[in-house]
Amino acid sequence: MAGVYSVSQVNAYIKNMFLQDFALSRISVKGEVSNCKYHTSGHIYFTLKDGGSAISAVMFAGNRSGLAFRLQEGQRVVVSGSVDVYERDGRYQLYAKQIAQDGEGDLFLRFRKLRDELEEMGMFAQEYKQPIPPYARTVGIVTADTGAAIRDIMNIARRRNPYVQLVLCPAQVQGEQAKYSIARGIETLDALGLDVIIVGRGGGSIEDLWAFNEELVARAIFNCRTPIISAVGHETDVTIADYVADLRAPTPSAAAELAVFDYRQFEERLRLARERLERAAVRRAEKCRFQVRELEYRLKLRHPERRLNEKRQQLMDWEDRLRTLMDSRMESSRHRLALLSGRLSGLSPLDKISRGYGFITDEMGKGLRSAEQIGTGERFHVYLWDGRITGQVVERRIGAPAGERKEKGERDVTEKESGTGC
Repeated sequence: MAGVYSVSQVNAYIKNMFLQDFALSRISVKGEVSNCKYHTSGHIYFTLKDGGSAISAVMFAGNRSGLAFRLQEGQRVVVSGSVDVYERDGRYQLYAKQIAQDGEGDLFLRFRKLRDELEEMGMFAQEYKQPIPPYARTVGIVTADTGAAIRDIMNIARRRNPYVQLVLCPAQVQGEQAKYSIARGIETLDALGLDVIIVGRGGGSIEDLWAFNEELVARAIFNCRTPIISAVGHETDVTIADYVADLRAPTPSAAAELAVFDYRQFEERLRLARERLERAAVRRAEKCRFQVRELEYRLKLRHPERRLNEKRQQLMDWEDRLRTLMDSRMESSRHRLALLSGRLSGLSPLDKISRGYGFITDEMGKGLRSAEQIGTGERFHVYLWDGRITGQVVERRIGAPAGERKEKGERDVTEKESGTGC
């Protein structure tokens, strides 16, 4: 039978026809992403479809530099590449070299222009960022009341801390009026004096998230006195609201994790802190008791009564020493006095008088030891052991006694005067 070909020959022929078609070698196809899978090798397999048809597509790991975002289900994209036949399976597919979101060009230019303007104005500066309170009790939420974001936030908040109060201000998060609704919701919650506000929504295309790239929303976030957590889309989605907000969360669920503290962990930390405090208090009390005992001991050593007793003992010792010194001094003085008394007694005229001698004074009581000290006719007193005799000089003889003069051959000088003699 003429004209019979193998499967490989047919597939090779068709592949050759595709290679010769210039339009298929450089083609851009617009459609919606479906069945998107990231392979461990780095390749991306997906289906591009529209309302009436679909085509398989693949982007090899070597061409990933031509993808500026994470490819996800439902995105509308424009894929640039070539259409070729995969001979083994006998099917054709689109080999992507570049992928851009549909309409991204104009929107991306608007996004970049506004981002640069706001950054130049300082609205992204770190010094304007407010810290997120670690133990918020009231959390405001600006999002759609029927979306998955609010349900995720409520579930996580209930699980982490059922005592935190959530205040929802429903807002449109998509469409022409979304920016006004979001800004109004931020201003409303800011006036309530809450601890923190979450602003965000679930994932979507760049058009769906565009309300969070509007300047009106950015200024509302910047002027808000309450700390704001931005939670728009998925982790790969970045909006201008994320730049202006005090903190960016990759998803609304992550924002709830950041805003609502875990009450069980808080209780555990509180319990541990209480135990540490009790141990510290016990150690402190024991240290204080030891210090008190030490101070009591030191006080006893320095107690006034103890000091007084010491001074009393010292005084008694000094008194004993003084008494001993006085007794010794008295004994020495008595002995000396006895010696002086003996010597004085030997020199005392009374003692001599008692043995037959007399003591003679002039009329004024001055002792006479020489005849020259009194003149003839003057009165004198003679003191004897039993009394006194008063007389008047009748004769005065100057010189040695008569016996001594005769022995020495001296001559007497005699003066006589009339009057009464003794």
